Amino acid sequence: MFVTAVALMIVAVLLAGPVPIWLATADWPARSPAVALVLWQAIALAGGLSMIGSLLSFGLIPFGENLFEGIRSLAGHLVTGTLPAGTSFGSVLLLCAALILGSHLLLNLAATFSRAGRQHRRHRHLIGLLSDPLPSHSGTRVIEHDAPVAYCLPGATRSATVLSRGLLQLLNADQLRAVIAHERAHLLQRHHLVLLAFKSWHSALPWFPIANRAENAVALLVEMLADDQARRVVDDRTLATAIALVGSAHQVDPLGTDVELADGPDHPFDLVTPRVRRLITPPAPLTPSAVLFVAAGAAALLLLPTLLLSLA
Repeated sequence: MFVTAVALMIVAVLLAGPVPIWLATADWPARSPAVALVLWQAIALAGGLSMIGSLLSFGLIPFGENLFEGIRSLAGHLVTGTLPAGTSFGSVLLLCAALILGSHLLLNLAATFSRAGRQHRRHRHLIGLLSDPLPSHSGTRVIEHDAPVAYCLPGATRSATVLSRGLLQLLNADQLRAVIAHERAHLLQRHHLVLLAFKSWHSALPWFPIANRAENAVALLVEMLADDQARRVVDDRTLATAIALVGSAHQVDPLGTDVELADGPDHPFDLVTPRVRRLITPPAPLTPSAVLFVAAGAAALLLLPTLLLSLA
């Protein structure tokens, strides 16, 4: 049990610092954003499981020689209201920490999705009252706003792409098709679910710098994925021009929440410059062997804490 707890602690430390820092600063995710997004999700899940599993394993050492025996013993002692010999205050504290951390992450995830669902329903209701349909594009609504704005409103049964009057006046027909294709890609690929999960992680651990870095990196990746879908509709230069025109004035994220562009092209919230650069000078996609290697790494990250816990 002690060896498992130490191994899980090492995995948790690596996935809380060096690994996400390396991934956030690497150049290759822009070459294959879908693969990089899978890896980010594996890091988040494996990191959380390793952190909670390490605390739990350390806390269960006095209760048994392996995880399952320890859990059974803990349940029995909870019923009788006793503690086994050798149980220290530290063990009880670690067990409480594992319970609190796991509950905090799960409850915060549920609260984030619930809150987002209410906001989206309210937003769709307002858009239905304050916008007009765009005849040439089904499922698209136009609001009377001078600034160039484009975003999507996801829903379980009814979604919408929202454009502003200023956007329609700013872009030509091809650029408008590119923007609409980009926003619809967000809806079809359910990017809001991934973004909400990482937003929940960040809000649950606001003091955790990697959570903020991960949220920003994932936000850029889903934008690149939507760009790749739009590239099937228009050429790269048209899409890059549309992104630059809209982004130079105002930017809205796929969750329908305003995000002000920060100063500097390399600021984490700058979701425009890296995408335009990628379209103007397209990088070569990862080779099939590299994609397989990253996918295998993501699978290994998910299996490692699971195997360690099952073998404890």
